[in-house]
Amino acid sequence: MKHILTAAAIALAATMNVSAAGAMRAPKGGKAISDELLGIFFEDISFAADGGIYAELVQNGSFEYSPMERDNWGATTAWRFCRPGHSLGRMEPRMENPLHPDNPTYMRLHIERVGHYHDFDGWTGVGMENFGFDGISVKAGAQYDFSAFLRNAGGEAKEVRVCLVRPKDGACLAEQTLTVAQDEWQQLGATLCPSEDCKDAFLRVLVLTKGRLDIDQVSLMPQDTYKGHGLRRDLIQALADLHPKFMRFPGGCVVHGGGDGFWGTYRWKTTIGPRHERKPLKNTWGYHQSMGLGYYEYFQLCEDLGMAPVPILPCGVTCQGAGGGWGWTQDACPMEEMDEWTQDALDLIEWANGDASTTWGRKRAEQGHPEPFGLKYLGLGNEEYISPQFTERFKYMYERITKAHPEIVIIGTVGPGSHPGNGDYENGWKLADELGIPLVDEHYYEPREYFLGSRQYDSYPRDRKTKVYLGEYAAKESRLIDALAEGLYLLHVERNADVVSMTSYAPLFARKGNTAWNPDLIYFDNERPMLTCSYYVQQMFGRSAGQYFYGDCVRFEGDAAGVAQPVKDSRYGQSVVLNTKTRRLFVKLCNATGEMRQAHLDLRRFGALKACTKTELQGQPYVSNNFDWQPVAPVQTPLKAQGRMDMYLPPYSFTMLEIEL
Repeated sequence: MKHILTAAAIALAATMNVSAAGAMRAPKGGKAISDELLGIFFEDISFAADGGIYAELVQNGSFEYSPMERDNWGATTAWRFCRPGHSLGRMEPRMENPLHPDNPTYMRLHIERVGHYHDFDGWTGVGMENFGFDGISVKAGAQYDFSAFLRNAGGEAKEVRVCLVRPKDGACLAEQTLTVAQDEWQQLGATLCPSEDCKDAFLRVLVLTKGRLDIDQVSLMPQDTYKGHGLRRDLIQALADLHPKFMRFPGGCVVHGGGDGFWGTYRWKTTIGPRHERKPLKNTWGYHQSMGLGYYEYFQLCEDLGMAPVPILPCGVTCQGAGGGWGWTQDACPMEEMDEWTQDALDLIEWANGDASTTWGRKRAEQGHPEPFGLKYLGLGNEEYISPQFTERFKYMYERITKAHPEIVIIGTVGPGSHPGNGDYENGWKLADELGIPLVDEHYYEPREYFLGSRQYDSYPRDRKTKVYLGEYAAKESRLIDALAEGLYLLHVERNADVVSMTSYAPLFARKGNTAWNPDLIYFDNERPMLTCSYYVQQMFGRSAGQYFYGDCVRFEGDAAGVAQPVKDSRYGQSVVLNTKTRRLFVKLCNATGEMRQAHLDLRRFGALKACTKTELQGQPYVSNNFDWQPVAPVQTPLKAQGRMDMYLPPYSFTMLEIEL
């Protein structure tokens, strides 16, 4: 019986991938390829972190929003003053004697009078309301942990009422009362359990006692997060279902500050430790990074999903978009400052891999992870112009890092628009050949016609020491035909996975109503993720990793005898990959034409074929999954596999066979 390919079905299929028979010997005719081909790239763009995978429900809980981030932003953004029961008072942003110098702004509530008669629900007091990110979505019976740093700034001990409120009628869904007596900062907390579902609740904090109260680092975190690690469960599950082998983070242009120059450069050391000690930063894409999602959480996520962490560090130059334009505006720090940038990289390796007796390994252990994370990859730079200034600084860092840590695989860059003939591409590859860089990061976003027609990697030299990481790519629209174009291109990449070791689609996430870039792999709102056609193509490649490629097992009807791969510009293609560790054979077939295609399969060399599952993504070419409906999703059916068989591929379809050997 046909059924939609759900997360549960994928998880079940994944459990079948461990064979009691153990690894097998690859039959003749295969080409050794990378089995880490598909990963993910996370950048905080389009509210992917705060308001996205970071499960914090309060927006601007540290009152650090600034007009430098957005013109109409400030300390009170996402907050509203309230005084039910005709109480009197005011709220005042302050910076004197803060909780921490890296988070200097806090809010002081002045309570001048607490009302003696009440509004319709009996509430009174002076306080604030937070509306989260387009409202706070809560579920009946779920538990939400409220916390804040509070200080009694004048007068007797303060009684503080914390509640979740339904906006349409002001009804209280959950409440707790705290007492603040100390005149020094103290962190207090309470658990709120709503009585009913509400998609757009708000958090109300009311002081019920005259005097002054200081408040900072207000938080409302659902207890039900992915593995209890503070990340939104449904969005991380969508990542887990991709079966990614690695994650590149935190960017992207976020790494070197985009148009903000060195002032906006992402420095990993300011993103670890207690939340209130992390330094927030203006986001390259025009909003706020609280750093609640920092390097510790990135590495923890990689561990939770079995991904290799691929952190990217700046290397002494700014983005070419610095200064508000896109062009030759790249700035470079003085060479005498390069030791600082280099030491940041060396300290990161110690933080990730050192034992708890080392300086930075101890900091990791103090945060809750005594065992090393096992860092293997480290990227230097993100698609910078390969200028003389960049080249000098990259060499400086590369030589010192590789000397200290030859076990770390360094990933370089070949600039934006990574196609042969581009000046940065040529200069970047020249530098890679000169230094023997293990991997270089190529980026390009192109119309679907490029992915349908280009076969860039067929001509790459096979004797190069440097391999390719295709770190950012996507067709420029988000329809089924674009996903099929990307699928065809990935078949080409898979065929060349002796040259291309890693790939990751970009961008990964975009929040509804806050999209800075299109298309994206996963769109979402407060209630759910929306999985695109491209997502499902990526999912099939993520599930079908292997160590050997076979190019002569499939022939399409109409192709010349012995021609297993369509000629350039064809809109159909195939790939056969063997995973010797799991004893699984994967046959991937793409038909991006408007006509049925017949494929002849000859799999006899692989011996007896056991259980087989067919997964098929098919639909109208210009349909697009969106927030209102999901017309295209994979369908999974059992199939009897034979050594020789014919398959008919529907128009505009991507089909994968997963065969147990």
